[in-house]
This record gives sequence, C-alpha cells and structure tokens, in this order.
Amino acid sequence: MSDQEIIEQLKQGSEAAFRKLVESHQKLVVNTCFGMVHNREDAEDIAQDVFIEVYRSIQQFRADSKLSTWLYRIAVNRSLNHIRDNKKHKWFQSFEKDEEAKSRQLFQVESSAADNPGYEMENKQRAAILYGAINSLPENQKVAFTLNKYEDLSYQEISEVMEMSVSSVESLLFRAKKNLQKKLYQCYKKKCM
Repeated sequence: MSDQEIIEQLKQGSEAAFRKLVESHQKLVVNTCFGMVHNREDAEDIAQDVFIEVYRSIQQFRADSKLSTWLYRIAVNRSLNHIRDNKKHKWFQSFEKDEEAKSRQLFQVESSAADNPGYEMENKQRAAILYGAINSLPENQKVAFTLNKYEDLSYQEISEVMEMSVSSVESLLFRAKKNLQKKLYQCYKKKCM
C-alpha cells in the first residue's frame, strides 16, 4: 500500500490503514524522537503521540509534502515539546537510566575489547559527553544536526521538515558543527574523557 493510499484510507477512518502507517513508519518516528530526547522509552511514548496526532489531523494533511516529511515535522515538534516540558529534569538523569542500552546501540564492542572493563566505561563517558554537547546546542542547530547525522536526511529534506531554505539549513549545520567542535575540544583539553 502506497503512502497516498494510506492517506486516502485514513481520511475514511480505516483502522487497517492506520496499522499499516504505524508498521511502515514506526522505526522512522521512534528513531527521530530518540535522536532528539536520547531516551528509548520517552521516544516510544512520543512516537505514540505522533501517530495519534496524525490520525486525528489527517483531514488537514494537504499533501504539499511527502507523508514522511510531515511525520518528521510532527516528531521533531513533539520531541521539542517534551524536552521543554521536562527541562527541570536534567538529561543526564535519563542518560544514566538508559546508558546501558545506548552503549550497546552506539558501540558494537568486539569481544576482545569487551574483556576490558575500562573500555566500556570510557565509551559510556564519551557518549554522555557527546550527547551533552549536542543537547547544549541552540534548538534549531540541534534539530538540523540530529536530522542530518542520526536520520541521514539530505539538506533538502531537512529544509522541508524545518520549513526553511536549504541555505539556512546549511548555515545551521555549519554552526552546529563549529559549536560541537568547540565544546568537545574544550572538554578534550580539560581531559574530561
């Protein structure tokens, strides 16, 4: 079933079309949310909210963009709302709760390296520092960087999701990389890794 068929059937209230939408786009939505909030459980909860919002607002979808672009936009906005709502909870608290799962996903440690307990600890520490640096970026830079690096979207696709020009996206990504480079270099100089 194509995205257009899913949209048409969703507009008619088809539960089968909704199941197909979730099946075909769940990974994209969860990964987008995870790239923003860095917590698997939160990402899955936000993804559910995204699909509920799609179901409720499908009548307003004008198909000016692809369905996946619309899903990215909703996922990013929901994730940013979640981050704003939970600002009082530090990111590192959620990192500690989920650090073991992330380290397995981010670092595929070979068995010889896994025998060294310091290696795994160092990788967790590096992941925490990297996520902390990404989270400290201004909101638009963080969104553009996450969509580019975690979701592998092109500049054109990011411009559609963020509703801005391609040159603005290029500028955001350039500044995000410079800011990350600065933050990580300062950390390296202080030997925080």
